[in-house]
Parts: sequence; C-alpha cells; structure tokens
Amino acid sequence: MNRMLRVAPLLAIAIALSACGFHLRRNAALPPAMSRVHLVVTGSSELQRKLSRALENAKVDVEDEPGPGIAELHVPVASFGTQSLTQGGYVRITEYAVRMHTEFNLTAGDGTILVPHQSIDMQHEYSYDSTDTVGNASEVQQLQSSLVEDTVQAIMFRLEAAGRHPQVVPAPASTTGKP
Repeated sequence: MNRMLRVAPLLAIAIALSACGFHLRRNAALPPAMSRVHLVVTGSSELQRKLSRALENAKVDVEDEPGPGIAELHVPVASFGTQSLTQGGYVRITEYAVRMHTEFNLTAGDGTILVPHQSIDMQHEYSYDSTDTVGNASEVQQLQSSLVEDTVQAIMFRLEAAGRHPQVVPAPASTTGKP
C-alpha cells in the first residue's frame, strides 16, 4: 500500500505531461551532406560555441579546417542592437528591445549550395529601471544569451528543413576570364 502511494504521484505527473502535449526534444535530422561541417562564425563566440554544440548533438562532426567533402556553415553576421520602445515622464526611457540579427548559408563539400543565404532576426523586450543600472546590464546579458539560444534553434530548424526538403542550388560558375 505504501509503495502505491509513492508511485501514484509519479504516474499522475506522467499522465499530465503526456496530456498537455509535452514531448522530449529530439536531435535535428540534418542533410546527409552535413555529416562533417566546418563552422565559420563572425561576430559572436557564444553563438559559435552553442551552434557547435548543437551540431555535435545532431551527430555532426565539427571540423576545425575546411577541406574536400566537408560542408561549410558560414555565419558572416551575428550582431546585437538595442532600441528604445517607450519613454516615461521627463523623457526617461522605460522599455528597451534587444535585437539579434544573424545571416547564414550552408555549402556542401563539393561547392553546391544546400541552404542559400538567409537571415534571422530575433528580439526580446525588457523594462528599464533607471535606479538599478547594475541589474539592467545583467538583464541585457541574459537576454542576449537567450537570443543566441533561440537563434541556434532557428538555424537548426532551417538546416533540418533543408534535409527534409532538399533544394540543391548549383554552385556559381567560376569565371575564367574567357568569353
């Protein structure tokens, strides 16, 4: 009887979670050409670290150097910005938006474009308290970290979509200077 009293709450939690639609997140099913990837990120070391970890969790070998047969995920832009949203009395800013703009593309090891140039824009708003400037700085850092995680997920979703619906774009023709 005592054993059933301990199992009953766990069973109730399991039933509640399954009823609400909760599912464990699975690894992304990436294109086969992405089994080995060289990752080039400009502008955010945190984005590079988290994106690299997400790729490794998806069973992708992240290579340090480019080479034949190695796809290249290029993130040339990853930048943050802030914008004031509302102003209170005496022209005091009371709300801000922290924004992250990211651009990326994916090229297969043979030069074909698997995911053409795309951009992702994310934003979080927060209220500004002029009496707590230290707290505001840490809040902005947390928001930026959250935006990086959201951006990594968005990139992984787009890479997964490219694996499910391949639309290979041929590599641009090289120009040799001949007519």
